[in-house]
Amino acid sequence: MTLRLYFLRHGKAWSRDAWHGDDYLRPLTDAGEALVRAEGRAMKAMGLAPDVIVTSPMARARRTAEIVAEELGRSELLVEDQRLAHGFDARRLAEIVARHAGADSLMLVGHEPELSATVAELTGGGRLDFKKGGLARVDMKSSKLEDGILACLLTPAQITGE
Repeated sequence: MTLRLYFLRHGKAWSRDAWHGDDYLRPLTDAGEALVRAEGRAMKAMGLAPDVIVTSPMARARRTAEIVAEELGRSELLVEDQRLAHGFDARRLAEIVARHAGADSLMLVGHEPELSATVAELTGGGRLDFKKGGLARVDMKSSKLEDGILACLLTPAQITGE
């Protein structure tokens, strides 16, 4: 059995300089929402259908996950998990995978630099350029999260074809 892990970085959010509220509540920009919606439609056209969509509770990631889930027709599969907020790593990923043990594919919506570091750890190292709205797929031989294979790392433009 192959476990497919999709890592989706949240879309373009307000800059830290322009946003004067709590960073936890920093939202996507209008352009960020529009691009994430286009990505969701493209993911549906690609046949992407994760068993569960797990999101950070931070506003920008949560909204990204909501839009993608809606476009994929999988809103009922969306769950929030604090472990995807700051401090996400391979150990926390293992806990999330264990919680959703029956799933063959998970989409995890989160933040940088945690997503890149986790993908790198799963696949034996290296550096990733994980763009806002970028999507990576890592294939695992089992839920033990050993010997991951980076199947793809796509920018938003590659996802949407624009």
